Amino acid sequence: MKKILTPLLLGLSIVCTAQIVSTSADNVQQALQQKKQMEEASLVKNVPFENIGPSVMSGRVADIDINPDDPIEFYVGYAAGGLWYTNNNGTSFIPVMDNAPTQNIGDIAVDWKNGTIWVGTGENISSRSSYAGIGILKSTDKGKTWQNMGLNDAHHFGRIVINPNNTDEVVVGVTGHLYSPNEERGIYKTPDGGETWQKTLHINDSTGIIDLAHAPNNFKIMYAAAWEKDRKAWNFIGNGNASGIYKSTDAGATWTKISTQESGFPIGEGVGRIGFAVYDENTVYAVHDSQFRREKSEESEEGSDELKKEKFKNMSKESFLKLDESKLDDFLKSKRFPKKYSANTVKEMVKKGEIHPADLANYLENENSVTFDTPVIGAEVYRSDDAGKTWKKQNQDYIEDLFYSYGYVFAQVRVDASNPDKIYLLGVPIIKSDDAGKTYSSIHGDNVHVDHHSLWINPKRPGHLINGNDGGLNLSYDDGEHWTKLNSESLGTFFAINIDHQEPYNVYGGLQDNGVWMGPHNAEENSEWHQNGHYTWKSIMGGDGMQIQIDKRNPNIVYTGSQFGFYYRLDLENDKRKYIQPKNDIGTPSYRFNWETPILLSSHNQDILYMGANQLLRSMNQGDDWEAISPDLSNGEEKGMSPMVR
Repeated sequence: MKKILTPLLLGLSIVCTAQIVSTSADNVQQALQQKKQMEEASLVKNVPFENIGPSVMSGRVADIDINPDDPIEFYVGYAAGGLWYTNNNGTSFIPVMDNAPTQNIGDIAVDWKNGTIWVGTGENISSRSSYAGIGILKSTDKGKTWQNMGLNDAHHFGRIVINPNNTDEVVVGVTGHLYSPNEERGIYKTPDGGETWQKTLHINDSTGIIDLAHAPNNFKIMYAAAWEKDRKAWNFIGNGNASGIYKSTDAGATWTKISTQESGFPIGEGVGRIGFAVYDENTVYAVHDSQFRREKSEESEEGSDELKKEKFKNMSKESFLKLDESKLDDFLKSKRFPKKYSANTVKEMVKKGEIHPADLANYLENENSVTFDTPVIGAEVYRSDDAGKTWKKQNQDYIEDLFYSYGYVFAQVRVDASNPDKIYLLGVPIIKSDDAGKTYSSIHGDNVHVDHHSLWINPKRPGHLINGNDGGLNLSYDDGEHWTKLNSESLGTFFAINIDHQEPYNVYGGLQDNGVWMGPHNAEENSEWHQNGHYTWKSIMGGDGMQIQIDKRNPNIVYTGSQFGFYYRLDLENDKRKYIQPKNDIGTPSYRFNWETPILLSSHNQDILYMGANQLLRSMNQGDDWEAISPDLSNGEEKGMSPMVR
């Protein structure tokens, strides 16, 4: 029996004792059948929907597959937006998965000779917003119809590879359940186009396969990345002893672990997600999201006058009281401490023993700081020139600002087919190396969204790149010097929507990694704005857009924000915003906020705002001041709690 978090009033959470049991694959299939029956019997099944947008921000790309003989033709699969097709280099797209039982995608693979499409449903990153799939789907008519070919309890797919010389032979890496252990993980192979499957590699019920790759001209030589992880509602461990590299020399029929003590590749508890780029039968790259801890800096804490959060953690009372008050005041203001905490006030509190210097550091510890102030090694690149027998680390320095603490979202590498020393790493930005991973430069453009999940490099024309990220697709012909945005598809990943009560009324939406947008309910989605310069939707907040509340008395007053309770009160008319996230007192336990923090304006008094954390919080004056009106509904922090990003 383990403790799990269960949703309660307004999205708050409590800890209850229960055993984690996932919905069975049979029950999921029964529910899909019931859904189909309900659709067919629906009284409004023939009522058309009108597309009002917005679409310029697009959504999270899971994978792309390009016709190698005609690269203006390709498919793009979105994490929660289905599969789209273009045959005019991304000028326009058509959806080809609208009649499938799910829109959730982890990986796609296309047999271009026969027009067969494979879709592994269930995204291949382990975010809170990564939705489970229903198995592996196949279409033999370019997406007009779809057939479920099994592996229904896989939930999430890492990679699908097709034998170019025998397209009925397909090998699949299954990542498995996100929140619970399951047996349907590992590598599966079919010799007959999915009619039958054989499990050829199984490690344990918490370790799946996140990546598969084969030598470009030899399908028999294949590499697999095993990934052990354990996600709970309150914690995520994205690494483990079972993570590592496996190799097959018989097209995935049998496997041998090659990341050993002697190989030079990391082993042990800190091994995280791994991705591959295979240049030929001998040369292969592996990018590793290392969760091993960095060595502590040799810089003396006393050697710098700059005040930093970490300094307070081990500072003595005597040292704190000697701090320059003007510097301490500047620090408190820059870190948004409430005005009541001046340098003089805080020193008095420390002097009287009401708080300790470490309480200042604890006050600043929140979910976002944990996300970006990471002690882990993060991204590192290894190369093998002897077909995986030995590996050499390429980067001597840390690859900063690429993975932060959440490499489990990324860990993908690509190699230029014409140059074994030219590689690309996908992370928060996208970077490239011309010296086999020793040094890097960014190719992140002004109109390129962050968080990169897929990249195709034209093997016949170096520098021709197609990139998939959290903001859709980008195209480059000069190796990332300039990018074109290909977001003509009408899709987006909404966390929440709301409306105001104007006439005509506006629609508001918080989108995954694309902020908060508002637009008229009668907006017309078309490309005329390219000519007239006026797009009907307006961005009013950045980050991961979350819930929205609009004051019914004055629709210019909007409450919204981003992840982990970072909420603001917006004055749209005067283009002002005020940060309103509730704060605890120094020396008291911090409020803990979910990734999507619920908010609600009282329907009786629009000055009263509620927010859900581990306690229910209420403001009587539009978010200026807050009080907790419930006890800690979570029964305290779960041991090992880590908010983690997404």
